[in-house]
Amino acid sequence: MVNVPKLFGELVFNETVMKEKLPTATYKAYKAAILTGKNLDLPIANIIANAMKDWALEQGATHFSHWFQPMTGITAEKHESFITPTADGRIIMDFSGKELIQGEPDASSFPSGGLRATFEARGYTAWDPTSYAFIKDNTLCIPTAFCSYTGEILDKKTPLLRSMYEIDMAARRILKIFGTETEKVVTTVGPEQEYFLIDKAMWEKRRDLVFTGRTLLGAMPPKGQEMEDHYFGIIKPRVKAFMAELDEELWKLGVLAKTEHNEVAPAQHELAPIFTTTNVATDHNQLTMEFMKRIALRHGLVCLLHEKPFDGINGSGKHNNWSIATSEGENLLDPGAEPQKDLRFLVFLTAIIKAVDVYQDMLRVSVATPGNDHRLGANEAPPAIISIFLGTELTNVLDAIEKGVDFNSTDKKIMEIGGNIIPHFVQDNTDRNRTSPFAFTGNKFEFRAVGSTQSISGPNIVLNTAVADILDEFADKIEKASNKEAAIKKLIRETVVAHKRIVFNGDGYTDAWVKEAKKRGLLNLKSTPEALPYMLKKKNLDLFAKHHIFTEAESRSRVEILLEDYAKVINIEAKAMIEMLTKDLLPAASCYTGSLANTIASKKAAGISTVGSFEIDMVKKLTGLTTALYKQTEVLQKAVVDAGKVEPAEKAANAYHDKVFTAMSDARKIADELEALVDDSFLPYPTYGSLLFGVNC
Repeated sequence: MVNVPKLFGELVFNETVMKEKLPTATYKAYKAAILTGKNLDLPIANIIANAMKDWALEQGATHFSHWFQPMTGITAEKHESFITPTADGRIIMDFSGKELIQGEPDASSFPSGGLRATFEARGYTAWDPTSYAFIKDNTLCIPTAFCSYTGEILDKKTPLLRSMYEIDMAARRILKIFGTETEKVVTTVGPEQEYFLIDKAMWEKRRDLVFTGRTLLGAMPPKGQEMEDHYFGIIKPRVKAFMAELDEELWKLGVLAKTEHNEVAPAQHELAPIFTTTNVATDHNQLTMEFMKRIALRHGLVCLLHEKPFDGINGSGKHNNWSIATSEGENLLDPGAEPQKDLRFLVFLTAIIKAVDVYQDMLRVSVATPGNDHRLGANEAPPAIISIFLGTELTNVLDAIEKGVDFNSTDKKIMEIGGNIIPHFVQDNTDRNRTSPFAFTGNKFEFRAVGSTQSISGPNIVLNTAVADILDEFADKIEKASNKEAAIKKLIRETVVAHKRIVFNGDGYTDAWVKEAKKRGLLNLKSTPEALPYMLKKKNLDLFAKHHIFTEAESRSRVEILLEDYAKVINIEAKAMIEMLTKDLLPAASCYTGSLANTIASKKAAGISTVGSFEIDMVKKLTGLTTALYKQTEVLQKAVVDAGKVEPAEKAANAYHDKVFTAMSDARKIADELEALVDDSFLPYPTYGSLLFGVNC
């Protein structure tokens, strides 16, 4: 049996290890730097680096790496050994404070959105001491920020750390108004990760899965998710073995893997961690995705993290559970027993409401990816319209504030569901609304629109910065008021009145909500190319510049990167589809048609009538569909060629969306109808039925 407490964090240079390995004065200097955000000087860094190296060697490490998160959305690392030559021709194992603090990876081939020319290669990585170093593959991995030679931000960690600093400063201003002093305010996140597991041998036979991570063709099997029997169902042995090993590997790395279960769709599952600070949660989620993929392979499986691997069943998201807390552990979004009387809570709540309303476009931008476009609004995930679910009690509190009347809280409802046998329990103050993109769930907000492949840094950069901006605005107004309590109450009411349009507690999947949202003036940005340009609106450029998150050039570069990424993804998908149609499905359909034609000829030769026969009817259907699909494939090929000539990036992304993606959708309709008619023995790739139920049968 695994000794989990002993196992947990054994590959992490955490505070337990630091207390053991570092001199007391050095450890205190490190802790003070973390708390205040001040730089550690080189002598201190040298001591930490030497202790880190000694510990890593004890764990079997031979190399170190600055582990960073470029704009590719995944992690990057360059491994360097600890060896240093000596005068007598031998080596020692050495690691300096300078090597800990700074690295120099080649920055020329990472996405920069025009910030850097290809020939301008130098870049820097800089140690993030707020996230623990860890050992992976016998390599000491040091979480770092990444920038260009001239200082432009080229990663996802730096702006996240900046946004955390901004909300820390703004929140402490609000707390000070209420007479509360704290050393630090942090945002915390618990990202739930959804994923699919399929058999590796089957995956290898699907060009679409290999090249794109999702199926581009596929007729639905007789059974999908309609029986709702997979959700929270018994975890099958092969999947359970994968989950058990994943837990162990993540626990070794200090990842707080907590909850695992079957999700709604067949072959779909979820892992959820315990909350931790946002930058650490981001690092841990990147590790979680990496280890899901590598451990799946050990079990003969492939982990699919794409937002929509299969058409016709639910896709995968990443629910970003976000809250604000003091360094002493007090949750600032806890409404308490009487939220209507807690002015501090109401200030934070209404600041978030205003932030989400004012910056709804940026929240949509933060989850805009080619994969997520398939999922948002597809009756399985939140719609592309950003809104807030508050639940009955808090909505009634705000309604009372708006009307200027007292709120009479009803007593907590006691749930009695099992007579004298099942213990009674108290009903929560809010239900869960799975159709809401941004739902209050008791003492946190769940941003449900994040895509399963995404780094959670982007959505949290926007959340932190937007909320910090409004908290600063609130503090400016309250601090200069002579009667602060009156000013606070007035501000809360004005905010509720001005921004209540963003609150919606109903069913976000209905057409009625789409119409209602339009009346309210809420945005409905259905596609990535439609959403991304909103980042360049003046208010959004000003937001990030004001809080030192991005310069205008850096904001523009990110839009450029994301637009180019969209075009590249659709281009790869289209070319993979063309290859699959011309080399797999069309030849298979032709062979099957030929087999049926031979049967017809044999029957005729034997004097058997084929009039109205199965074979005759099928040959006609197959011939009509193969002809239509062949012509549509040519349309798709032309669309790809034409889109490849379009510039600049925004026009190119729209061309791929409007022309190429549309042609792909048209081709798929024909292809799926054709595939459903072709005998499986003629298909060179596994069908949906095999993929979805092969692992879970």
